[in-house]
Amino acid sequence: MRQLNSLEQIKSFIESNSFCLLYFSDELCSVCQDTLPKVELMLENYGTVASAKIIINNSLETAAHFSVFTAPTILLYIGGKEFIREARFISITALESQISRYIELSET
Repeated sequence: MRQLNSLEQIKSFIESNSFCLLYFSDELCSVCQDTLPKVELMLENYGTVASAKIIINNSLETAAHFSVFTAPTILLYIGGKEFIREARFISITALESQISRYIELSET
């Protein structure tokens, strides 16, 4: 999962990927450290989903732009629009089910 550091990079990433997942994290967040490897492992099954990590400590402006008030927060964008928003205690199973459903719908 690549790291993005500026609002411009994030906007460009969303525009250039039809399916993209943004993982907003805090450097001191133990839940973030635990959840990230699980999300990365889950995404290995979905090659069409580009992913990026954003450290909110580095850019509070960016967090505010995306209305991220806690960490971790996961946003899934499809075609430039937000479709999924999960925050803090995230069920990887439920997240995977939602992503799978959207991918199936896009293929039909």
